[in-house]
Amino acid sequence: MDALVVGAGEMGRWFAEVVDADVAFADRDPEAAAAAAEGATGSARAVELSADAAVDVVCVAVPLPAAVDAIERHAPKATAAVVDVTGAMAAPLDAMARVAPDAQRMSLHPLFAASAAPGNVAVSTAADGPVTTALREALTDAGNELVPVGADEHDRAMETVQGRAHAAILAFALAADDVPAGLETPVYEALSDLADRVTGNTPRVYADIQDTFGGAEDVAAAAESLADADGETFAALYQDAGE
Repeated sequence: MDALVVGAGEMGRWFAEVVDADVAFADRDPEAAAAAAEGATGSARAVELSADAAVDVVCVAVPLPAAVDAIERHAPKATAAVVDVTGAMAAPLDAMARVAPDAQRMSLHPLFAASAAPGNVAVSTAADGPVTTALREALTDAGNELVPVGADEHDRAMETVQGRAHAAILAFALAADDVPAGLETPVYEALSDLADRVTGNTPRVYADIQDTFGGAEDVAAAAESLADADGETFAALYQDAGE
């Protein structure tokens, strides 16, 4: 099986390592594609984005805002299957259905950084077949736990799992002051650790998540409700939070 991985970043490289395929990397940065091919443990090479050769599998692994355009451009090159690992599901699968209606189609969302693999991988399969089945088997063989989910259900969940969670952590980091050593509480330390983890990555990724799934407005509204609450209302909100 041969595969074209469009996007030579973290998730594109992760996909290439998991699947049993001869991989070609294509990226708008040719040097990134070459580096990904050189660093791959299996058979891999770099190709130009404009290359139009047919392949068994096309995997789109680009940032969220570029997902639909990349699928529309590259999915027709697939002779068997189209998949994506962009982080959203509904819009990518809709795009696949428009431009590659006869292909097997599947959206994957690794719920971890590639450095923390293996882990849970959300899977939404729109059109199944032998190639998508083989890809799922490869993911499982690599130690991942597959979580079947509908595309819309996944995207709604990401509003909380990513959008609201990240916004809450970043809001804490922005609002927090330095505190003297020894005055930390377990809750403060846990939040500080989460803030360090989130802010140690690429800002664009988190901006893309907010643009796609939202969340910051909901966190701001909840914080404003707490700030405006009297004692009785605060207790009621506290109770709601626990439920």
